[in-house]
Amino acid sequence: MNKIAVIGSGTMGNGIAHTFAQFGYEVNLIDVCQEALNKGLNTIGKNIDRQVAKGTLTEEEKTAALRRITTFTDLKTGVAEADLTVEAATENLELKLKIFRELDAYAKAGSVLASNTSSISITQIAAVTSRGSNVIGMHFMNPVPVMKLVEVIRGYATSDETTALVMELSRKLGKAPVEVNDYPGFVANRILMPMINEAIFSLYEGVAGVEEIDTVMKLGMAHPMGPLQLADFIGLDVCLAILNVLYKGFGNPKYAPCPLLVNMVMAGKNGVKSGEGFYDYARGTKEAQPAAKFLS
Repeated sequence: MNKIAVIGSGTMGNGIAHTFAQFGYEVNLIDVCQEALNKGLNTIGKNIDRQVAKGTLTEEEKTAALRRITTFTDLKTGVAEADLTVEAATENLELKLKIFRELDAYAKAGSVLASNTSSISITQIAAVTSRGSNVIGMHFMNPVPVMKLVEVIRGYATSDETTALVMELSRKLGKAPVEVNDYPGFVANRILMPMINEAIFSLYEGVAGVEEIDTVMKLGMAHPMGPLQLADFIGLDVCLAILNVLYKGFGNPKYAPCPLLVNMVMAGKNGVKSGEGFYDYARGTKEAQPAAKFLS
C-alpha cells in the first residue's frame, strides 16, 4: 500500500495527510476548492516546522514530506490510483454517504475505503457501496500527528483482511490501533461526549463556572485539558453532532444534548475555530467566559 488519498483538508484531513506523508506515503489531498487546499497545506507546513524546531524531524525530512503531498479539486482523479482513501469530511451523514457513493464508482477495485467519522455508522456508510468488505472506520485523534490512538471500526461487512491491513498500516504510522465494533460513538466518543455534556449541564445549572469545572477535572482526575476547553478544541458543533448520533442511535435520554450547547451552536459559538465558546479566543489568548453568561 503506497498511494493514499485523503478527502478533506480541514483540521483532521490535513493532519492525516501530514502523518502519511511524514511516514513515506504518497498522498493525494482532495477538497472542493484550491483555497481550502492551500489553507490545509499551510497548516501542514507550520506543524512540520514545529517538529523541526523540536528536533523530531530534519529539514530534509520536512522537504521530502511536503513533496509527497499533491492537491486535487477533482475527486475522481484524486482517488483513481489510491490503495487507501480516507474520508475526513464534515461529520454529516448525507455528505459522507454521497462521498462514498462516488468513491465506489471512482476508486480502483480492491482499494480500501476508510472513514475518519467520530460517530456515524460504518455499516450504514458501507451499505451505499458495492464493496462493503473493503469499507472500514479509521478514526484518528486530534491533533493527528501527535496523538497515538486510531480507533479501527469494523462495519457489519468489513472483512478480516481489511481490518488486519488497516491495523498494520496504523502501526506503520507510529500509532496504536484499537479494534472496535460499529455502535454509535464507538468507544472514544460514547464515553467522552456524555462527560462533556455533563460538564456543560453543570455550567448551565450554575453548579460552577468554566474555569472551576475544568480545574476540578484537570487536578482531580488528572485530565490534561478540562472538558469545556476540550469541547471548544473539538468544536461545539462537532460535539453536538456526535451527541445527536448517540441520542438517535440508542434512544436513551442520557445522551440528549444540553440546551446550552444547542443554543451556542445555533449562535455560531463553536469554540476555537469561531473565536468564542466557553472561552474567549478573540485576543489570541484563552480567557474563560463569565459563568453568568451560561446560566439557565
